[in-house]
Amino acid sequence: MLRRFIAVTAIFLLVTGCNNKVETVKEHKEKEIENVQKDPVEMAHQYPLTGMATKEVSETRAVAVMVNNHPEARPQSGLQKADIVYELLAEGNVTRFLAIFQSEKPEKIGPVRSAREYYIKLAKAYDSLFIAHGYSPDAKEMLDDGYIDHLNGMQYDGSLFKRSSDRVAPHNSYITYEKIVEGAEKNNFTMKKAPEPLKFLTKDEVAKLDGPAAKKVTVTYLNNQTFTAAYEYDNKLGKYKRFSNGIQTVDYETEEPVLLDNIFIVETAHQTIDSAGRRNIDLTSGGRAYLLQKGLLREVEWISQDGRIVPSLNGAVIGFAPGKTWINVVPSNPGLASVVKVEAN
Repeated sequence: MLRRFIAVTAIFLLVTGCNNKVETVKEHKEKEIENVQKDPVEMAHQYPLTGMATKEVSETRAVAVMVNNHPEARPQSGLQKADIVYELLAEGNVTRFLAIFQSEKPEKIGPVRSAREYYIKLAKAYDSLFIAHGYSPDAKEMLDDGYIDHLNGMQYDGSLFKRSSDRVAPHNSYITYEKIVEGAEKNNFTMKKAPEPLKFLTKDEVAKLDGPAAKKVTVTYLNNQTFTAAYEYDNKLGKYKRFSNGIQTVDYETEEPVLLDNIFIVETAHQTIDSAGRRNIDLTSGGRAYLLQKGLLREVEWISQDGRIVPSLNGAVIGFAPGKTWINVVPSNPGLASVVKVEAN
């Protein structure tokens, strides 16, 4: 009797297990079919500043934030979610970032730093809502004249902008995306005006990319190690990791790394204009550039397309690889050959 019970139980478990397995396989097959059916819909639209697929038309306005790069401001918050980051010299040999967000909305961004004229012009090229805390005299004049929609910590310190207690001023001003939206509503700034799309490579064009290997690239600003940026290509991820002064660039709160699909390094004329070391930087004339994609280097040119710095070859704009982009702007004196070091391994 006991043997019969055991045999019946075993058969029941076997049948049940088989049924479960069949149901699981069926469920996976249904999901695969569902995903295949969704693919054409998902590929119908792209985020304008990353070229990545999205199910719906992206109507969100770009937000451009001045982000501090002083050692006391590292690690920063929110950079890993930026579609594009411009890195340029401010005063002396210190760089700052203009982080442009559109496809992702970071919870917290900062530390936020003061504006300069050329950062404002770059933000305007994407029709961004411009966020900064402070300004140079020329930048203040542009903002006061209504050149661009903006929110500034000089007017909203303690309300839209908050000071952190674990850092000291001017390295402790932060803003959240929620507060950006709140500030936009207060000032009747629209947040539903997506920027014009950049040009991106197709999947086949990415697969055909060619050029010398560039597994590690170092960009030095005026021989200052503190503001030296380095990029290391991760073969498994198919993306570049970023480092400042040898330390990986990650998010302050989550430690999520900045991962990049395009590194665009351009040289252009820089001119010091006052005793404080402020600069004019030529962002219109074009010139030599290096474009790094998928661990490969291409020597190209840069041009200004409606105020945006984009890659060009033989007079024609070429596409970025879909994904996130970091643009380093370096002085033409001494130029790319002197400040950029490329390693094949």
